Amino acid sequence: MNLKDLLAISGEGGLFRFIAQGKNAIIVENIESGKRMTASGTTKVSALEEIAIYTTSEDMPLARVMDVIFEKENGGPAISHKSSDSDLKKYFDEVLPEYDRQRVYTSDIKKVIQWYNFLQARDLLIKEEEKDNGEETNSSSSDETVTE
Repeated sequence: MNLKDLLAISGEGGLFRFIAQGKNAIIVENIESGKRMTASGTTKVSALEEIAIYTTSEDMPLARVMDVIFEKENGGPAISHKSSDSDLKKYFDEVLPEYDRQRVYTSDIKKVIQWYNFLQARDLLIKEEEKDNGEETNSSSSDETVTE
């Protein structure tokens, strides 16, 4: 999946699209409402393309996790993020059997599934191959890992 310019902002609901860089802030647009706002330099902003999920071998970029969910669901919605903890863990185990159960919390699984369903409902899940016309991109250089 191509998650370029998609952001999660701590304390704000939903996902945002990067619009522009200001002097001491960035300008973002709420994907759901379309409203623009500034996020100051002190706000915790996470780029979705830099997030990875802990696995027993190497961390897996969020884009690849979303690819796997997309393929499992044939492009449709995933299980609800409001499902029971045991159902969410069982589902995530089917999607990513090698995820690190010690470091990936149920809250992380809920967030990944919520983001997937949010983007899927708005047709924003674009396969990298489709967008890049077959060019392979290096998305394994993740600076951030889901740890909340």
